[in-house]
Amino acid sequence: MTNNKKLEALRAKYGAASGGDIFDPEFKRVADTVFSGERRKWPFAEPATFCGAPYRPEAYSEKFKDLDIALIGVPMDLGVTNRAGARLGPRAVRAVERVGPYEHVLRRMPVSSLRVADVGDVPFRSRYSLESCHEDLEAYYNLVLDAGVVPVSCGGDHSITGSILKAIGRKKPVAMIHIDAHCDTSGPYEGSKFHHGGPFRKAVLDGVLDPERVIQIGIRGGAEYLWEFSYDSGMTVIHGEEIPKIGIEAIIKQARAVAGDGPVYVTFDIDSLDPAFAPGTGTPEVGGLTTREALEILRGLKGLDVVGADIVEVAPQYDATTNTAQAGAQVMFTLLSLVDIAIEERRKK
Repeated sequence: MTNNKKLEALRAKYGAASGGDIFDPEFKRVADTVFSGERRKWPFAEPATFCGAPYRPEAYSEKFKDLDIALIGVPMDLGVTNRAGARLGPRAVRAVERVGPYEHVLRRMPVSSLRVADVGDVPFRSRYSLESCHEDLEAYYNLVLDAGVVPVSCGGDHSITGSILKAIGRKKPVAMIHIDAHCDTSGPYEGSKFHHGGPFRKAVLDGVLDPERVIQIGIRGGAEYLWEFSYDSGMTVIHGEEIPKIGIEAIIKQARAVAGDGPVYVTFDIDSLDPAFAPGTGTPEVGGLTTREALEILRGLKGLDVVGADIVEVAPQYDATTNTAQAGAQVMFTLLSLVDIAIEERRKK
């Protein structure tokens, strides 16, 4: 540095400052929630909750009173068609230390700005019965919605989203932005309508999802022949190989146009990411999104009326690097930030 005056000014401002001394007003607001003097909570200590949110397992028995957003774990993967293990996703995502508290692109600090709590996991009656698990899911999310609370969930396999939508869209069909390698609009198989390849056909037929306000982004792989319902019902499908040709900015614009101004649910399957970035999932498909592209798409949804969101299909045991859980945690934090913005916008109206 050749400018001595600038150097002296920096020394005067920062020379005796500690790591907790932050001068920018916005950054200081974030730091004040993290630091006590020059100390901050050890991220690797104490029981893990998502993004260090308060742990409120009693919220279920108290019918979710005094909350704006419930962070919910759904450790259920009885609906998978390939590799099991997404039941371990919520625990792995919660254990990620390096996420939040500040979303620097959206400029949000959601855990501190609203009444947010990690309410633990959905209390399933049976680890063996797929049908009863979905009954429990619908009942649980109805309680959440009855309290006026917005759910942000971590699965679990993608079948869970169908039953969440039963609660979200119970009064009026909602829009959906769906980022995935698979459309998940096939029919029942082997006597079960609750599998992770078909929740969105069922949601449309149940009258809780508006197919003409659904966009599915990142679709690829060998199961294309199973997704005719997406086209017949009027869903918009963007395949993985189309993404670099269309461009992220144009995809964001199209997603916003399809979703419109009404309530929209955002669901993110971790297998939308290329296995190079997220190998820890049950049905990996090469040719997927990068983590940067995925976050850019999600951040481009800022201002939409997001009434719920989830991240699903993280199966951590297939990824020794923990990168899949890391990506899942960052996606969940971005979803949480989108919900934070949506709640603020609704309160202004």
